[in-house]
Amino acid sequence: MIANLVKLTFCFLASNVLFTVGVSAQESTALEVGKRIEKSIGGEEVHHYHLDLDKDQFVYATLLQKGIDLIITAFDPRGRKIQDFDSPNGINGEEPIILISESAGQYRLEVKQLEPGGENNSGHYTLEVLHAKTAATTREGKVDQLMVRWDRSDSPGASIAIVKEGKVLYQKGYGMANLEYDIANQPQTIFHIASVSKQFTTFAIAMLADQGKLSLDDDIRKYLPEVPDFGQPITIRHLAHHTSGMRDQWNLLSMAGWRFDDVITKEHVLKLVADQKELNFQPGEEYLYCNTGFTLMAEIVARISGKTFAEWTDEHIFQPLEMSNTLFYDDHEKIVRNRAYSYSEGADGYKKSVLSYANAGATSLFTTVEDLSKWATNFETLELGNQRIMDQMHTRGILNNGDTISYALGQVIGTYKGLRTVSHGGADAGYRTYLVRFPDQKTSISVFSNLANFSPGQIAYDIADIYLAGNIVEEEKEETKEKEATIETAAITLTPEVLEQYVGRYRLAPGVIVTFTNKNNQLMAQATGQTKFPLMAISEHVFAANQIDVKITFQLSADGQKAEIATLFQDGNNIEMPRIADFDPSLVNLEDFIGTYYSSELRTTYEIVRKEGKLLARHQRHPNIHLRPIHEDEFSGDQWFMGQIRFVRDKLKAVTGFKVSNGRVRNLIFTKSADH
Repeated sequence: MIANLVKLTFCFLASNVLFTVGVSAQESTALEVGKRIEKSIGGEEVHHYHLDLDKDQFVYATLLQKGIDLIITAFDPRGRKIQDFDSPNGINGEEPIILISESAGQYRLEVKQLEPGGENNSGHYTLEVLHAKTAATTREGKVDQLMVRWDRSDSPGASIAIVKEGKVLYQKGYGMANLEYDIANQPQTIFHIASVSKQFTTFAIAMLADQGKLSLDDDIRKYLPEVPDFGQPITIRHLAHHTSGMRDQWNLLSMAGWRFDDVITKEHVLKLVADQKELNFQPGEEYLYCNTGFTLMAEIVARISGKTFAEWTDEHIFQPLEMSNTLFYDDHEKIVRNRAYSYSEGADGYKKSVLSYANAGATSLFTTVEDLSKWATNFETLELGNQRIMDQMHTRGILNNGDTISYALGQVIGTYKGLRTVSHGGADAGYRTYLVRFPDQKTSISVFSNLANFSPGQIAYDIADIYLAGNIVEEEKEETKEKEATIETAAITLTPEVLEQYVGRYRLAPGVIVTFTNKNNQLMAQATGQTKFPLMAISEHVFAANQIDVKITFQLSADGQKAEIATLFQDGNNIEMPRIADFDPSLVNLEDFIGTYYSSELRTTYEIVRKEGKLLARHQRHPNIHLRPIHEDEFSGDQWFMGQIRFVRDKLKAVTGFKVSNGRVRNLIFTKSADH
């Protein structure tokens, strides 16, 4: 939710064959197919382009960022904004631009810095139109155009499969599975599918439950006695629905000094679990995604069956479904023929993204889009399992307060444009994967990629737009437009004095502070480490953002001088954000925090030092972590696993330790050595 509040991810289809660059709004230079333009840009500069198109033309262009984070905005011939292009690739990398013209005329592009005034305030870019042709009319052709960016021999890519009622409608590979040996991706290419693996783990649990060998309401210590007693039982159901309160294995490993390219075995994770001292919250109180629970469920299957999890799933799932190219990869030295390697993209091009996991359950399923289509079809045909098992797989979790969450057993239950969906995504190293099923249409879409900045979920739903066009409830689009128009129409202007009541800092979550500022009589919101976005006043105390479905209400203090609480409304959730005091980081005495700190839970040590007037956290296996003061005794770290550090003092105000929170781990204690 926090990511949705502060970060927008844009993907694009909409919009013949000339484009234009200039320094002012009056200057515009036409682009031509195959003509590369290189420009410098910085500050508040806006570069303008135009493109003359006939109706129903497909255009593919790229903008390569070099040291600056840019956003490209497209406008139709009537001057209406179509969409923004901004991939989550930071200051380097390619921004793909795809236009399909709905009418003839001149389409415009604007290029500008995403957030002027930031650390990287100037840079360069290269813009080039690569293709301009008639838009495809067949479904297969439309998918190929959607995937044009990755349909190259010099880039990692993806494999896709679309299946309806057990019949493959279309499957294809794009780009390369291995850049070093020039091996292309195919539907038969094997990918590590990361967290899409989770539904196989819960299916194994559901099968054993149906056979009477376990109950989802069993205390996990019945099978895993080494798990600490936290005072309340954690059930298998808690693990399956991410409501156990357990700390996440990847976060803990990173905090303990592990790297994701280390060999990480099941035994490493189990030892980590055995050393846990506290839960993030009481079991059943909240939903918080936790990989640890799925590693534990895989181990429960192994202990009940007397076989490894990989052996049991091969015998009881993969062989019966004839998934001959599928396995749980629990041995990092095992040779798997025809598998794709994973890659990331940086300023110097592509790099290998090493993955050496030797654990299974939360991740590590190796499979192909062909094989995964057989799995997806089985939810309809029941060649394996029965209706009781399938009903259990689709049963959403219920919290202690009676609220129902969207997560079922390894699957997310939702809707897309009026259609019921069952889905899950995955991301490890450079692998990005997604499976979505549309049960009422008996259709599934699998998208696997071996490139870290690929967005498989967005591509899957773009494909759904093509193949399920006749089923989609288009009214949703109109409702969204009407809603945005309503917000804009309802927007009111408030005086600077009223806006000043809301200006300040509010705590959203551990390590995340939302700062509201007044810029030219418009309230702006910015969360820690994220970009600013504008809010529109729709009443004196209520604001909305039409880029995202967010409302914020301010509650004034008793004297009516300043707001003391801001409440965020999003996705049916209400989060109160209390105002925190203004803070001057220059007044912080950094010497108070210098010392050596040890965690008995992680069996690891961090040294807090001062260097060039700044505080650093040092660990022998990690780069130095820069700590930025954000509140009294509270710092924000520039590594995700040390997101928030809150120092603890005794009655004499001496620092005795600190607590770390990073999203999936809360308040893990480090104790200061007596030597400091």
